[in-house]
Amino acid sequence: MSLSMVRELLRTLLKKPVTRKYPFERRELPDRYRGKIVIDYDKCIGCSLCARFCPAIAIKMVFIESEKGRKRKPMVYVYRCIFCGQCSLVCPRKAISYSKEFELATYNKEELVVEPKSSEKGDSNGTS
Repeated sequence: MSLSMVRELLRTLLKKPVTRKYPFERRELPDRYRGKIVIDYDKCIGCSLCARFCPAIAIKMVFIESEKGRKRKPMVYVYRCIFCGQCSLVCPRKAISYSKEFELATYNKEELVVEPKSSEKGDSNGTS
């Protein structure tokens, strides 16, 4: 070992680590961070602009039964989503937003589907 390597070793041993210990030390997310998609189905009018403008084809319009009859609502395949925010930009009612949830790893990709419920009174935040 050369003298410069020993000097470098001693210098780095005395410094704090540069990385964070992730699960224990969490970084604060920016205000405009785009995590898992959230849809307020009470505001949604079923115009399908979100599905038309989605570049990843992650949004599909489906029919659901409600008290007022059949309605079209968006179903989002989060595992296809590229989190570009295009759907929330084109939504005329601002029914689509993003949460701060980013830990989306799972063994079952069916857990990463945001689908409308048949009765709109129960869960209106769009998470499944």
